[in-house]
Amino acid sequence: MKRFLWGYCAAMGIFGLMTFYSSAQDHATGNRTTAADSAQIMAAGKVVFMNTCRACHGNPSFPKAPSLETFSQVQARAILNALDNGQMKQQAKTLTEKQREAVAQFASQKLLKETMMPRDAYTKFIFHGGNDRYDCSGWGANLSGTNFRTTDQTGITRENIGSLSLKWAFAFPDANDMRSKPAIVGNWLLEGNNVTGDVYAINRLTGKLGWHVTASGGIRSGIVVVKQDNSYTAYFADWATYVYAMDVRTGKILWSTKAGVGDLAMNTGTLTVFHGKVFVPLSSLEVLAATDGNYACCSTSGAVAALDSRTGKLLWYHRVIAENAKANTIKKNGKSFLGPSGAPVWASPTVDIKRNLLYVGTGENYSLPATNTSDAIQAINMNTGKLVWNFQATQGDVWNMACPALVNCPTNQGRDLDFGMAPILVNGKDGTQRLLAGQKAGVVYALNPQNGQLLWKTRIGKGGALGGIHWGMAADSEKVYAANADNPIAINKDDSTLKPAPGIYALDIISGRLIWSSPTPAEPDVKQYLSVNSAAPAVTPGIVFAGSNDGYIRAYDTQDGRILWEYNTAHSFQTINGVAGKGGSLDSASPLLADGMLYVNSGYSLFGEKAGNVLLAFSVKSGQGK
Repeated sequence: MKRFLWGYCAAMGIFGLMTFYSSAQDHATGNRTTAADSAQIMAAGKVVFMNTCRACHGNPSFPKAPSLETFSQVQARAILNALDNGQMKQQAKTLTEKQREAVAQFASQKLLKETMMPRDAYTKFIFHGGNDRYDCSGWGANLSGTNFRTTDQTGITRENIGSLSLKWAFAFPDANDMRSKPAIVGNWLLEGNNVTGDVYAINRLTGKLGWHVTASGGIRSGIVVVKQDNSYTAYFADWATYVYAMDVRTGKILWSTKAGVGDLAMNTGTLTVFHGKVFVPLSSLEVLAATDGNYACCSTSGAVAALDSRTGKLLWYHRVIAENAKANTIKKNGKSFLGPSGAPVWASPTVDIKRNLLYVGTGENYSLPATNTSDAIQAINMNTGKLVWNFQATQGDVWNMACPALVNCPTNQGRDLDFGMAPILVNGKDGTQRLLAGQKAGVVYALNPQNGQLLWKTRIGKGGALGGIHWGMAADSEKVYAANADNPIAINKDDSTLKPAPGIYALDIISGRLIWSSPTPAEPDVKQYLSVNSAAPAVTPGIVFAGSNDGYIRAYDTQDGRILWEYNTAHSFQTINGVAGKGGSLDSASPLLADGMLYVNSGYSLFGEKAGNVLLAFSVKSGQGK
């Protein structure tokens, strides 16, 4: 177990294995139990950890690898899923089943157990259809990825935001990281569990559970709901790149297809659905597999797959790196590196209806030689999957998680400066469209969507592997709002003149000029690296909502950046479904705004952040927002 567990998701790889649970049934998740004495289990697990995992976990040379302190916030089942079938399968291949179980329990300091959803957590599932005014799904709340919603859609204003208060909390069994952005359709929220693979239908007003479907692997992507005539279809993907289409009314799975190529293909980004096609962003576990010195690094490429939305049939497959990998330079152990590789597509694609283009961001190369398609924004023809243009922001960024010291770390390693967010297509008040993208380098770019020409770029942070713009931005017709992480654990150390500057930034869309910035407040008794903004923000007229890694959700005035409202989610909650619930860091997806309510995922345990397993629903007072 050489590196960190990225999301602790399972990739079961069992095609089409789905189970539907309605309000008439209890739900049991996790049937792997043990009768062995706790002390013996922990002792056996400690031996495995010391012999197999200690080289990275707890080693200062690998600041991204979670320590035992971090693992103690995580459920044993989440770690075991990653060892059995997920991100750490390559590193755990020599361990027996009992050894994997033991080390999962030792690392988490929790025993494997069965988790039950109480019967009274359920309510009768009644679906009268959606609501065209406030229904919302997808990563950026619309095809353009702006994360902007009108006041009529959100019902939240500067005047009523002071009345916003917690209405209910729902806890996800065995979860530690709240990765899946919810979708709203009618009176129901649809959200996935990144450990168990469950997709839940939760009454958005009461927090009661209507039904759930269990996929074959953990759900990290958000849920997308598409209405056609009087039917509502939900689309989502599991960690192992199996894509599912589900009838919202009945919970019936209409089809299931594996979109990725090879055992190491993975999905972390939300699907995009448009005009009969499901666009699937694809990345690769090779970034982790490279920590094994015997692994032949590296040969996979990031990609986008287009599936028929009615059947799941593959229509086209765009490989970010056009050429196939081949042996080139020699490693320290005398074996050959393979390359080029990498350039993963981590985030959701963005649709340009006018130009028939799909925009995606790419990550770093995993091995030499470097390509011009890494750390880039790409425009792809939606009909054919052919590349139309490519804008590269950073050249020569070749990096994987063997860096800095292991055998598969490339010579002249790069800095891991992905485009980890979905590009934003925005209409400015001057009548011109611009494509906006934020990079982990701490830079925001505006491109001409027709040809990828650079219009402006503005640096807002120091940037680095955990710095800069991590998960996303939001935009209205005047400003783009960027969350800058600048996590001091792994910031850009190349330029000593730049200082970490985490916070929320507002830039003029037309010129790129900085209008205001609001530093992330340093709360008492909070570790420095948690006082950053990494999660994607969301905007409605007058208000920007953004979460921070210390657990706070805050509302900022769009005119000057002053904080209008805040709530600390990093504590225990009495949950509506009877499962133990605790909030933690706010990272990954943006909050969701609809019909006078604010929905927030709380919990993210990577990089020493705070684990959590709750979906929180806030509401303005009756008569003030709806």
